[in-house]
Amino acid sequence: MYAHVGDRLVVESPSTGVTRRDGEIVGLHHDDGTPPYDVRWSDTGDVTLVFPGPDAHVDRLGEPRRPMPQATRTAGRTHHGSVYGGDAGDVGRRLAAARRRKGLSIEAVAERARMAPGYLSYSETRTADPGSGTLVRLADALGTTYGALQGGGTDRPPGRGSALRDPHLLDLGEEECRGLLSTRGVGRIAFTSEDGPAVFPVNYEVTDGAVAFRTAPNSTTASAVDQRVAFEVDQVDDAMSQGWSVLVVGRCRAVTDPVEATRLDEAAHARPWAGGRRIDWLAVNMERLTGRRITSAAES
Repeated sequence: MYAHVGDRLVVESPSTGVTRRDGEIVGLHHDDGTPPYDVRWSDTGDVTLVFPGPDAHVDRLGEPRRPMPQATRTAGRTHHGSVYGGDAGDVGRRLAAARRRKGLSIEAVAERARMAPGYLSYSETRTADPGSGTLVRLADALGTTYGALQGGGTDRPPGRGSALRDPHLLDLGEEECRGLLSTRGVGRIAFTSEDGPAVFPVNYEVTDGAVAFRTAPNSTTASAVDQRVAFEVDQVDDAMSQGWSVLVVGRCRAVTDPVEATRLDEAAHARPWAGGRRIDWLAVNMERLTGRRITSAAES
């Protein structure tokens, strides 16, 4: 099989002649046009590295073309932070973590899984889309399960997974804590209500050394004003038995300045999930900002 950039890769279903998936070939990795290819799938718009199987064929567009310039031929090897996806996806992160826990090289795992080392390396470091058969072989090679590599169990309550064999608990600096705060959209505010200790999840924004969220007049969360409260966000990955948490401690205040309230309205990334008339902004000043991360000692 060979192709040019712009050709169409067609993957057929078990019913001969019926297209299961198709996409445009947007990058080559070999000068002679042989696989693998970078393909932009028509159903999702995602670009992934593809090693075509026996159920795939190439539809060539127009007449045979002249050899592509070097910049185009190597696009698949040089993209960073572009439409190809410069960061590892969830499957890639789990593949890399499982391999490191086993103390195996990319070459060793690739040999066990009967695949090219280059493809395994790409899958670990880019947003790739390995097929189910590939993941089954990788799971077998790594002594884990297909479900674990796919992030199976994410619907169950977090924390039910097995702890890492050699966990490492790391205290995070303020700069990293601020960066992690900005990646989330829902956090938990803890304070003392009329009925005792209370914790509520809220949609929030990070602004000017504070975390801000909207609430309804006379709501329970509105009673947090003028209290010293705690605000927490976290991310837990059960499949990898690791995660992080960030804690903000400070005084909660009502945002009464119309200019500040308008700026928060304009910068808000989402409406409050709880719905209703939530027009009052509250802000928690970051008097104390701490965080922790749990990883494998081998990754530290």
